[in-house]
Amino acid sequence: MADTTATDQDEVERLRAEMVERLVLDGYLVDGAVRRAMRTVPRHRFVPEADRETAHAPYDAVITKKDEHGVAISSVSAPQVQAMMLEQAALRSGDRVLEIGSGGYNAALIAEIVGEQGEVTTVDIDPEVTDRARRLLKESGYGQVRAICADASDGVPEHGPYDAIIVTVGAWDIPPGWVDALSEGGRLVVPLRIRNVTQSLALEREGERLLSRGARICGFVPMQGSDEHTAVQVLLRGDESVVLRFDDEAPADPHALDGVLLTDRVDVWTGVILAPRERIIGLRLYLAATLPGFGTMTVDADKDTGPVAPTNPGFSMAAVNIDDGGHEFAYLVTRRTESGDFEYGVHAFGPRGEAFAEVVAERLRVWDRDHRGGPEPRIELFPITMPVRDLPGQTVITKKHRHITFSWPTPLDGRIPPKTSEGE
Repeated sequence: MADTTATDQDEVERLRAEMVERLVLDGYLVDGAVRRAMRTVPRHRFVPEADRETAHAPYDAVITKKDEHGVAISSVSAPQVQAMMLEQAALRSGDRVLEIGSGGYNAALIAEIVGEQGEVTTVDIDPEVTDRARRLLKESGYGQVRAICADASDGVPEHGPYDAIIVTVGAWDIPPGWVDALSEGGRLVVPLRIRNVTQSLALEREGERLLSRGARICGFVPMQGSDEHTAVQVLLRGDESVVLRFDDEAPADPHALDGVLLTDRVDVWTGVILAPRERIIGLRLYLAATLPGFGTMTVDADKDTGPVAPTNPGFSMAAVNIDDGGHEFAYLVTRRTESGDFEYGVHAFGPRGEAFAEVVAERLRVWDRDHRGGPEPRIELFPITMPVRDLPGQTVITKKHRHITFSWPTPLDGRIPPKTSEGE
């Protein structure tokens, strides 16, 4: 009789090796220590809900728990995202690390990287999640990892200070406890929501300031607990056929946009061109940081949406005219050009829709002219107690605990390279 246990082991090792090789070839996995950890840790043991192929799919998360409405509230992130964040954390042998948001697999990867001299603590607010993580870690040979059930807003100081804190849930702000628990010069890697844009920021502590050492687009289930934040939704037709969502700014008057779709739609084309399959890097963050009232729009393609006709019904960058009391809104669209490329445009509604459309269109043109293809902005976070007038940066977004400042190099700095395709 064939040895099915050996055959099964060969199969999962092959799938694991293929997963790692795919991430290496695609450029998402560079660091040798992270690569070795991902080759070693048996991912399939931490996602028993999934079949072997699904468990090792390099770009797919595995949902491990849903709420009563069927919304995912816990998952094991996609290997690509985990590799990205671990490389951002720049972990070293012997580091003391806190993971906020448990699943088990990522904590095991961290334990492999920091080695026997390091310490790993993983924390989650849900006892079912931490019980599951603790059991799977022990069964997989990583029983030294602490799995704690707690609200992590205080940074779990009893096991700190930490050389690195890796947050694997979507955060809207940076609680003071996270900074207090981080060693000077330590690194906080966090998926931070900024006006509906989630970026995985690698933040280095310099006293009370956090300085970003890199930002990558990502997505995570939102944080629960004392620092939980709920986005504001505006239903433009009284149902979910056209929905605007805001994380940081919404119309002060919830009825400011009542009847806005009864006004004529204004269409403005920007002259900002992108090639087919070209990936636009940095535009969403630039608009989120520089355009007050920025949010997102979704429409239900199976329902009547009236004059609202987005290019992508599932997601459109949008904004409300906060400066004018929130009576106008606009969203981005694209159209095919005669040459086969695509051009960005703006659809706007409201009594001053034409003027607001031009505001949004000009913001795209500035990005295209001055920042497209250029370096990332300098992102810094400061305590809320610091006066805004003393903050650096061109734009400031203020949250509950922190001010976030953004500074983009200008063409006069001589640091913007000639514009080239950003396709990947």
